[in-house]
Amino acid sequence: MSSPSIESGGMPRNGAVHELFRDWAERTPDAPALHDGDLRWSYAELDRAADEVADALRDHVRTGDLVGVCLDHSAALVAVALAVARLGAVYLSFGTAPGEQRLRAATSDLRVRCLIGDPARWPATDQKPLPLAVPVTGAKAAPSVVAALTADAATAPRGTHYAVLTSGSTGDPKAVAVGAESFGALLRWYRDLVELGPGERHSFLMGAPFDAHVMEMWAVLTAGAALSVAPPDVQWDSRALTDWWRHARITAAFLPTPMAEPVLDRPWPAGLALRHLCIGGDRLRRWPAADVTARVHNAYGPAEATVVTTVHPMPPGGASDTGGHPPIGRPIPGATVLVVGADGQPVPRGQAGELVIGGPCLALGYFDDELTARRFVSPPTGSGHLDRVYRTGDRVVMRPDGVLEFLGRLDDQVKVDGVRIEPAEVEAALEREPRIRRAVVVARTDGAGASQLVAFVQPVPDGSAPATAELRDHARRWLPAQAVPARIEVVDRFPLTPNGKVDRRALLAATDARGTAHAATDGSPTERAVVSLCREILGLPGLGPGDNFVAVGGNSVGAARLLAALEERYDVRLRAPQLLRQPDLRHVAMLVAERTARGEVSR
Repeated sequence: MSSPSIESGGMPRNGAVHELFRDWAERTPDAPALHDGDLRWSYAELDRAADEVADALRDHVRTGDLVGVCLDHSAALVAVALAVARLGAVYLSFGTAPGEQRLRAATSDLRVRCLIGDPARWPATDQKPLPLAVPVTGAKAAPSVVAALTADAATAPRGTHYAVLTSGSTGDPKAVAVGAESFGALLRWYRDLVELGPGERHSFLMGAPFDAHVMEMWAVLTAGAALSVAPPDVQWDSRALTDWWRHARITAAFLPTPMAEPVLDRPWPAGLALRHLCIGGDRLRRWPAADVTARVHNAYGPAEATVVTTVHPMPPGGASDTGGHPPIGRPIPGATVLVVGADGQPVPRGQAGELVIGGPCLALGYFDDELTARRFVSPPTGSGHLDRVYRTGDRVVMRPDGVLEFLGRLDDQVKVDGVRIEPAEVEAALEREPRIRRAVVVARTDGAGASQLVAFVQPVPDGSAPATAELRDHARRWLPAQAVPARIEVVDRFPLTPNGKVDRRALLAATDARGTAHAATDGSPTERAVVSLCREILGLPGLGPGDNFVAVGGNSVGAARLLAALEERYDVRLRAPQLLRQPDLRHVAMLVAERTARGEVSR
């Protein structure tokens, strides 16, 4: 009989967090801590900047207070994160574009003590902002940084180091509290994995609203290594990304899956210093080719288990031994993974079930006791030392060798560009528009297997729906960028299944049929080719030459794929800004044709 689907990564080694940065600042004060283009900050300089921020906030922020941060990758973001830790407060990053209403709701519901960032990007507040003396130079730096204080604040669970927002099925985001102990152990594991130390350079690229950026920031700064801020254009262009790796002498990097796959699709560039490439955030569909000179690691982990739970090393040229996608691997130290059936008990290895996670890697819980009790539950019988486990909702299978393979979700939650999204949250945001009676959001898969959202909205009786662009602008005020639907369709009614539920498959089938029927097929050969590529990349068969790439839901990942496809077909290399400036696909085709006619080929 097969052994049960239980695998442990062993006990973690405890690790400090912000104390280690101070140690490096004292031992190597002049060593580089952060590079941003031609700009450079030493450990001593960031240490002083952090002290200045902490001194400015000391009379206002207490231990356990939530501090919301709305900054992009920059010296200012690092200084603020260090200062928050020194005050014993809790770092909560919203990124630079969380959506005005989403930011307002989250700060109110969570009772955030203060909000730090560029005041020009915030909702109006009655509080007088407190200026902060932080660096304001850098590719993504804010021109000014202030702290907006509130009178009412909640205290995070004891021992919380940072918090992160994830999508909620009720329509409101939920916040996860991550403890300093589990986070310190994670940092120690990651430093060892990618061999961080003095002289090493790690990319600073993972999105600021997501927990992976907290890991890369602190792992580097607690190792005496240096962070390198990624320039804005690398997220659109895989060649620009690898060129930057070479120019910045990056030795280790963490990439979101949608950015990593185009890199793995191309021949591996020569002259890179990169020794380790970690990939995570979504299901990986590529294997590293034989020419890849870096060690590639496929990582998996929910925020509720402190960023990374399992990892799978992928040697160059190590094509699938199962014929499928790369596995998500074995648990890291501090994590125990179990695959359970409907009865909550471990299933035999080789049988699919729900992945549950236990051990010291677990977060402290949510800022919601009822939700914590529902998702962090008692462990199955016979699971040893575990006192609780987290139900991920992910469907996996454990191979006989203990390696996990990811199969999909058990619920409606989807990932778009590596971000977990509850369709119900998107529906709730759209339904806040008074002219919308009901919204149904469906995930569809494009030609590369990536997910995108399509929204179907029903206007109120005797009313007309807002224009698509107006609805999309409304959604941006409530949702992160990845959760804004790529396409919005207005419907008079929703088709129903025999049991009375909305037939989501029928909705998608109907819109695809309409799109195909109305799709334009005339125009020049280049125009038809560009339209065809965009239909495949965006999963929208109804696109025509008059459509604007961004307006129909094109994002950074889609743009990167289109640029790569155009280069492969026409040997013409366009930059992302050139693509995005074109009013429609017809003009994109004209630009390609002009470059081809002038002989401006890719080198």
